[in-house]
Amino acid sequence: MGCSLTLISLTILSCSALILAGDFRQDIEITWGSDKAKILENGQAITLSLDKASGSGFQSKAQFLFGKISMELKLVPGNSAGTVTSYYLASKGTMWDEIDFEFLGNLSGDPYTVHTNVITQGKGDREQQFRLWFDPTVDFHTYSILWNPKTIIFYVDGTPIREFKNMNTMNVAYPEKQAMRVHSSLWNGDDWATRGGLVKTDWSKAPFTACYRNYEVQDCDWSAPGSNASCGGDGPNSWLNEGIDDNSMKRLKWVQSNFMIYNYCNDAKRFGVRLPTECVVMN
Repeated sequence: MGCSLTLISLTILSCSALILAGDFRQDIEITWGSDKAKILENGQAITLSLDKASGSGFQSKAQFLFGKISMELKLVPGNSAGTVTSYYLASKGTMWDEIDFEFLGNLSGDPYTVHTNVITQGKGDREQQFRLWFDPTVDFHTYSILWNPKTIIFYVDGTPIREFKNMNTMNVAYPEKQAMRVHSSLWNGDDWATRGGLVKTDWSKAPFTACYRNYEVQDCDWSAPGSNASCGGDGPNSWLNEGIDDNSMKRLKWVQSNFMIYNYCNDAKRFGVRLPTECVVMN
């Protein structure tokens, strides 16, 4: 699969203590499947591949507490059933925090599913799933995660698709004490990824390849566990204070009305009458 690139312009934002952009050679490390992860174009892009023997993955060298992370992805084309391309933030340990984008492959001609989740202190079960309003295999599209002290927002090409607010005053755990790294991987999830595991990976189509470029992080610098994070400027236009305004809320509602296919907050069969607290508050 080709990985054609455009020039990356680096805009210095006064609200950010640190902006990392563009050079995967410096910013990430391959964590598994090293023979299937290829850094290309002088560090401007990386491809991950999956075959029957192994998938592949990488993580950021830096860890941070709060940030805005963006990356362009071109997903596995053709018959991608059973494959999972993941892009997420995660801390370590048994009480870890995690903010997930997962892209679930499908049969040729059928749409991808975008699977999102928020895990706090080792507890997840906050899945929301979406279809996309474009073919994510034809060209690159930007997927972003905003994580600041008041909210988590998932974006696709600048359009918000999901928000998870800080409601710790209502005893809803929020990831705000553990530094995280950016992770990504391409792996076989055919026991659950496509139609609940009914459609298996067709290994005759391997290797499967996903491509990444234009990795950018605006974050709070985190030098070591236990240290205080430094976030630089915190003006009203800073990502550190960013939220959803009226226009963005209209776009979010448009996505959720037209493209959301699963929302844990509406799953009475799963939770019965005791919906998670954040679902009751948000409604």
